[in-house]
Amino acid sequence: MRSDLQAAGPKSAFAAPIEKQRNYFNLFSISCIFSYVRRVLKIIAVLFLSMVVMSANAATTKVSLILSAETARPGDTVMAGFHLKMAPAWHTYWKNPGGSGIATSIAWQLPPGVSAGEIQWPPPEKLTVSNETTYVYNDEVVLLVPLKLAPGLKPGQLELKAKVSWLECWIECVLGNANVATELELGDETKPSPDAQLIETWKKKVPRAASAESVKVSWEKAASGNTRPLIIEWSNATTGKQTDFLPYTAENSEVLPATEVVSVEPGRARLRKVVKKSEGDWPKVISGVLITETGDQTQGFEVKTLVGESSAAGDAIATQTQSLWRMLLYAFIGGLILNIMPCVFPVIALKIFGFVQQSHDEPRRVFALGVIYGSGVLASFLVMAGLVIAIKQAGGSASWGMQFKSPQISVGFIVLVVLIALNLFGVFEVNLGGRTMGAAGQLASKHGAAGAFFNGVLATVLATPCTAPILASALGFAFGQPPLVILLFFLTIGLGLASPYVLLSWNPRWLKFLPRPGAWMEKLKVAMGFPMLATSVWIFWFTTPRFGDDGVIWIGFFLIGLAFAAWIWGAFVQRGGRRRGLAILITLGVVLVSYAYALESKLHWRSPVKASVSGSLQNNAAGVQWQRWSADAVAKARSEGLPVLVDFTAKWCLTCNKFVKPAVDNRDVRRKLDEINGVALLADYSDWPADMEAEIKKFHSDGAVPLVLIYSRNASQPPAVLPTIPTRKDVMDALAKAAQ
Repeated sequence: MRSDLQAAGPKSAFAAPIEKQRNYFNLFSISCIFSYVRRVLKIIAVLFLSMVVMSANAATTKVSLILSAETARPGDTVMAGFHLKMAPAWHTYWKNPGGSGIATSIAWQLPPGVSAGEIQWPPPEKLTVSNETTYVYNDEVVLLVPLKLAPGLKPGQLELKAKVSWLECWIECVLGNANVATELELGDETKPSPDAQLIETWKKKVPRAASAESVKVSWEKAASGNTRPLIIEWSNATTGKQTDFLPYTAENSEVLPATEVVSVEPGRARLRKVVKKSEGDWPKVISGVLITETGDQTQGFEVKTLVGESSAAGDAIATQTQSLWRMLLYAFIGGLILNIMPCVFPVIALKIFGFVQQSHDEPRRVFALGVIYGSGVLASFLVMAGLVIAIKQAGGSASWGMQFKSPQISVGFIVLVVLIALNLFGVFEVNLGGRTMGAAGQLASKHGAAGAFFNGVLATVLATPCTAPILASALGFAFGQPPLVILLFFLTIGLGLASPYVLLSWNPRWLKFLPRPGAWMEKLKVAMGFPMLATSVWIFWFTTPRFGDDGVIWIGFFLIGLAFAAWIWGAFVQRGGRRRGLAILITLGVVLVSYAYALESKLHWRSPVKASVSGSLQNNAAGVQWQRWSADAVAKARSEGLPVLVDFTAKWCLTCNKFVKPAVDNRDVRRKLDEINGVALLADYSDWPADMEAEIKKFHSDGAVPLVLIYSRNASQPPAVLPTIPTRKDVMDALAKAAQ
């Protein structure tokens, strides 16, 4: 029995497990196969989906290069446009992308003789997603770039190429780039292209410069940590309820996107922005675009404004406190000097004695009349300031030197100044007519307040042709300033003229300290003729080149004839006893013959040749080595990563030559430029070239000089605008910062 069990045991004990193992193995094999197949299918699916996603992530924006003209002449400026068409829901970015994004960039490949300006960006839209704001273009945009054609280009076809790089985003972001090209025909005429209307449409959208007086930016209160609130006040006829400020990028700080509209009324808006600082000082300049929506239209106005003031960069008083107070001191001293000018002093001294005689022993009445006299002076200067401001507000130019834009007016100034000098030398006398003197005498002789007030007006009128030399510098500074500064300067001059009289009327006993009228005044009068002659030589210097090579000869010939006629008039008409009628005829004959022969026949002064005041660059061996300014020269230097110093100046600008030039053209500045490998460009504005005027108006709305700009080696940074009258330290510090 045991043997049976032994014989049968192995089969019965192990047969069933082995069978089960075979079945499990078969099932495991099938399961592995299915698992493998599933994995392969999953990999295929992932690869397929990846291909779909990669296909979806390919850049979809289409870019084309268009021109405003299909045919142009050498010397023209042609507007190029990069037309970006985005797919639905996708967008590209503005020059300041905002919290994220990348601005579109353009790398030109241009033939010799063609230079490209900076990109002109239409206003973008604000896009806020998950508390992050960006500035974007939806659907389409045309980025404009002016192309300058050199005058010496030969006729034929020009191939214009560029590589455009951008970032486009929707749910995800994709980098895109495209090489675009077009051709431009050079010929004898300019012919618009089929795309000219499209370019013109987008050109109208490009922000234009806001006027200096229309924008005021100031800190609202002290900083809280690394943020500080900013108030932007904007006055504009088109200002609507939908008003916003879109900032440009800045170094070490940013203007946060959120805008709070403090108040909006017709033609005026107040916005609150917050500035966040990363390091360094709080920004002194805020730049960007003010936009307003009226109906379906969006208008943009570009601003570059110093914080705390109401004018554009370069006109700010906050950074020029020292210069402003110095100029105000000059204005006050100039007003004081007017009191001892031969035409004013007798009126003041005699009227004080008259007040003393009228008031007997009433000191209070003397002082009251003195205050009324001072009021007459100030009222007269307010009227003059109002005229200057009105001319500027009407679009005219009332800044010092701008009156010399017309060569005919310049000749008139030479004649006027020479006649004033001859009058001071005693060659002839200027006498008011009998009726005028009679009316003035009647008013001046009146007792009491009326006579005092009119004497203040009369003193101001008599003082205007007797401008003291120190006063010219103050006026040259003031005429290029905003209205409030102009008003302040005229009032300061008036205070200088009125203050001695008011003080003397307060205590008439002080009269004994004043020099009495005498022979010394006649000598002073003659001495003042020499500064007037120097002024005529200065005007003569920059005026005669406008009339060509012979301008010096024929204007000089006319002035000699004029001086001879003035001598005849003084010697034989005013001081002669006989044959005055003949002397008058000879005087008129000399003037007419000199005018007809020199100015009309030889000079053709009413239609002068288009000669230039600007000459060749004359570098001082010990000073800065200047190169001639052009937009191309700036662009070239910046593309090479070089700091750039630009001095906008003019021969007729006293402030430029007397105050600015010593600060920018000296040995220290030259050494600094050599140290940082900087470029110095001199922009001679004496002839008012259009391209230079447009550049200046980006920073000074009235196109006034002086203007000193310093560009950083970082081409993405805007230029630093130095104070109107910079110091040497201002220039050195700005150059050091530009080299960083």
